[in-house]
Amino acid sequence: MRAQKKPRQVRPAGGQAESRRLRLLVLSLTVLIAISFLSRLPAWSLLELRSFDYLSTVDDPRPPPGGPVIVAIDEPSLADINAQWPWPRSLHAQLVTQLRAAGARVIGLDIILAEPSTPENDNAITNAVGPDVVLAGDETLIETPQATQLIRVTPLQQLTEAGAKTGIASVDLGGDGTFRRIPAYEDGFAATLAKASGTISATLPAGQLIQSFGPARSYPTVSYYQALDPAHLLPPDYFKGRVVLVGLSLQNAPVIDKGGVDAFATSYTVHTGTLTSGVEIQATIYDNIRRGLSIEEARLPVVAACILISVLLAAATVWRSTGWLTIVTSAAALLAFAALSFAGIRLAHIFVAPLGPTVAYISVVFGQAAFDYAEERRNKRQIIRAFAQYISPDLVRRLSQDPSQLKLGGERRTLSVLFSDVRGFTTIAETLKDDPEQLTGLINRLLTPLSDVVMDHGGTIDKYMGDCIMAFWNAPLDDPDHALHAVKASLAMQAAISSLNRELEREAAMRGGRPHVLKMGVGINTGECIVGNMGSTRRFDYSCLGDSVNLASRLEGASKNYGVALLLGEETARLVAGTYTVVELDRIIVKGRTVPSPVYTVVHRAEAEALAAHQAFIAAKYAGTLAPSDPAFDRLAADIPELAPYYVIVREALVESGEE
Repeated sequence: MRAQKKPRQVRPAGGQAESRRLRLLVLSLTVLIAISFLSRLPAWSLLELRSFDYLSTVDDPRPPPGGPVIVAIDEPSLADINAQWPWPRSLHAQLVTQLRAAGARVIGLDIILAEPSTPENDNAITNAVGPDVVLAGDETLIETPQATQLIRVTPLQQLTEAGAKTGIASVDLGGDGTFRRIPAYEDGFAATLAKASGTISATLPAGQLIQSFGPARSYPTVSYYQALDPAHLLPPDYFKGRVVLVGLSLQNAPVIDKGGVDAFATSYTVHTGTLTSGVEIQATIYDNIRRGLSIEEARLPVVAACILISVLLAAATVWRSTGWLTIVTSAAALLAFAALSFAGIRLAHIFVAPLGPTVAYISVVFGQAAFDYAEERRNKRQIIRAFAQYISPDLVRRLSQDPSQLKLGGERRTLSVLFSDVRGFTTIAETLKDDPEQLTGLINRLLTPLSDVVMDHGGTIDKYMGDCIMAFWNAPLDDPDHALHAVKASLAMQAAISSLNRELEREAAMRGGRPHVLKMGVGINTGECIVGNMGSTRRFDYSCLGDSVNLASRLEGASKNYGVALLLGEETARLVAGTYTVVELDRIIVKGRTVPSPVYTVVHRAEAEALAAHQAFIAAKYAGTLAPSDPAFDRLAADIPELAPYYVIVREALVESGEE
């Protein structure tokens, strides 16, 4: 028996898929080229360094154990010593003597002693220094249109001849004024300290990125005046075997926008907004050299490879489609880039900036998502153009989002259904039977504002039946306040009718004729209905049906029997009672039901006493104890003028029935 071939499955969007993948390829190449140019801009480098600031400090690293101790020239010291700054060098000599006696291994004075003072003071500091003392120097590059001059300032010669070492304390600031790199001085202040303490590594990692250790005052710090008398003011052996740095360090770190004396922005400034003193920066450089903690920037081939991998990952993410899963995947990828960069800093002391891979990934993913969104919008516009002339715009949008709903069937939902009808329009049509254009124009002028009111209040127009409108709320879109919106729409429809009547009156006056006065009755009921696409397989409409719909239609027709423009069903009245004053008028029996259904209307001006009297009036009406001669008729008609026609109708009905 010969096997039958299975029919080959044909991809309906094959051409679109090919075009999409080609567009994705072009987008990926464009992103690579664009990033290669952007990475040459100074702003790009600053953004990469700012990402380093965050990643290198996110886990709040603290100074390694056994590091330097800071002796701070701070506010308490200035107050305690009570001498004019700069202090006499004999005081610094006393400090060096005390620190050496307390067991300090190396003493670094981050103070420029380049100019002679008094012989007495200069001799005092000269006698105090030795090979265990490092004095600060400074190097400044001065650029003028005529020449570039490098000026190096070093301590007094007699100090270096006495054995003191010199270390250049100048630091390199980035383009944003932030200190991040180890200075490229073989005789830098921190490097000289490391040599003097015997802990320097084989090579100076000049230019590498600094690992910061906390905000200002993270290093162990004591005041200058305390270090002058450590035996009485500090714990025992506080300085023993330690490297001690002396320099200006304010207790309250200066704010970045106000600047400070010998204070600089560091990687931690992005968190605190404060500056770190120069002496503490020297301590940080020292620890980076001593512990080999400085961080090398990845070279160009490594960065380029990371960006290429990022582009490939992005292309794989959006290869088939884009959607909510794309957002989740993208968020995970961006977190992974940051995590890998952080791991490189901590585990390998290499910084691979996540900026390039992140920008590349986002550009490809969101670029393709934008293309897909534009394509989807184009398809939706085609659907809307095709169907908007047949069904409601809300339904068109819903169908464009979910075309599977384009079939027969429905769902059970609680709706607020409105029927409106113009009173006596048949008579008006009869008078205009010889002028069909005027009749058609009048109908259009009537239905247009009424339809606008319905849609402005979130309703769905089901159908037009001559001068009658059927509309409902809470479908196809959810509307928790559907009953309230339906009632608001009915009141706005009455206002629109009044406005149209004024226009017709003015036009009739200009013609010298009598105007056509339009009056409208509205019925609204809330209840469970079946709503959906109904009709035949070739032609259907979005509509609703059920007992609640029938009752709404009955209410509209019955409104003229009660002399009111609006009749509400029981559930509608209950839902809007918190916003409007609703009053009960009667109980009617709907076809198919045996229990009477109460009907209500809305009144705008009524005192509480009048409403209570009306409720008593309704109770008497139901009990059959109401008589035409009851004074309640006249009293209520005066207290609630809106219901005056209703009271007249009830009295006439009693008279006709023979009630006394």
